[in-house]
Amino acid sequence: MLHKEIVVKGMVQGVYFRATARSVAVRMGLTGAVKNLPDGHVWIAAEGPQAAMDEFISWCRIGPSGSKVTGLDITDGPLQHYTDFNILH
Repeated sequence: MLHKEIVVKGMVQGVYFRATARSVAVRMGLTGAVKNLPDGHVWIAAEGPQAAMDEFISWCRIGPSGSKVTGLDITDGPLQHYTDFNILH
């Protein structure tokens, strides 16, 4: 199991990025959380197996329709043992 913190940069707020990221993550069997940051980026904490994580990160590089991702900052961290995937406000 991996824990990744991902900061998605670009035009990623106001385009349903959080809701779509949650839907994609749940479909892939990942747990974690997602929230908008004051600087206009989106922060994601995701936990799960390597293959699902790789696929999710690939999705994050593109995002939902209407978004324009310009980059990702990805860091590893200790497992937080999330039980689901939440949108934080």
